[in-house]
Amino acid sequence: MLISELAQLTGVSIHALRHYERAGLLKPRRLPNGYRDYPRSARREVVFIAMSRALGFGLPRIAENLRAWRAGRIGPGDLADAVQQRVQEIDEQIAALQAQRAQALDHVQWLRARQAERDLAQTAPAPASPPDKPAAPWPRVRRAASPTTKETSHD
Repeated sequence: MLISELAQLTGVSIHALRHYERAGLLKPRRLPNGYRDYPRSARREVVFIAMSRALGFGLPRIAENLRAWRAGRIGPGDLADAVQQRVQEIDEQIAALQAQRAQALDHVQWLRARQAERDLAQTAPAPASPPDKPAAPWPRVRRAASPTTKETSHD
């Protein structure tokens, strides 16, 4: 089957199919005219690759799973375990992003307070002698807790 046929059958672009070939995931034979000739089994493999990419797997991991699948070393249960592990990674990324979002909101609040102080100082009459008021401290910097890092703060 030609690359255009495979692209149409799978919904994967010709450009992506060529990329997968360069990455070593697909190995079509070449016809005498130089055209790629994919076996019928390539359809299932391309769907496997596309679904894995949609789940956020990188090409090296996909290549590893695809080789093992072709060799019969892993089955659907093993793939389900790999996808479950990916779900855990996604949950960890969500937690890290939520922590980053909270930190950003803390900074927004701190910056808005500094702006309000500045606006008030510009509209209020200047005192005879400036008070010795220390500047407001910077907001806390929190890092998302992860298995490899511990939460720290800097003032």
